[in-house]
Amino acid sequence: MKIDFWQLSRDPADTVCTLIAQRVLDSGERLLVVSKDAAQREAISKALWKRGSTAFLANGEAGSDGDDRQPILLSDKTEAANSASHIIYADGEYREAEGFARTFLLFDDASLEAARATWRSLDGIDGLERSFFRQDGGKWVKVA
Repeated sequence: MKIDFWQLSRDPADTVCTLIAQRVLDSGERLLVVSKDAAQREAISKALWKRGSTAFLANGEAGSDGDDRQPILLSDKTEAANSASHIIYADGEYREAEGFARTFLLFDDASLEAARATWRSLDGIDGLERSFFRQDGGKWVKVA
């Protein structure tokens, strides 16, 4: 399993989620985006609908009919009703979840210490690959 830590600086979570979502869908996979903040999920949904390279990235809020058909599902829980293999924690809060090939933890200055604690807590786990990304002049760079 891979866990990527993405430090938000210039771009907000909705923009970064769109970038990641496009790559996940381009690889033929499905995505679950988790945030406990309903307003943030709504902002991410709007960004996905209008900023994808194909004019939109179809998505829906969990709990609606057809969750299993959504390529991108937004939720406050880590349950992938759409059979997602990738998960984004958009609100900066890491949660234990099984069954995902890749996890993305987006964090900003307010959740920096929690992200550091999560990084340390995952140290030494067999089969786990951690990476850390930050923006450098508008470009995402892998730091560790």
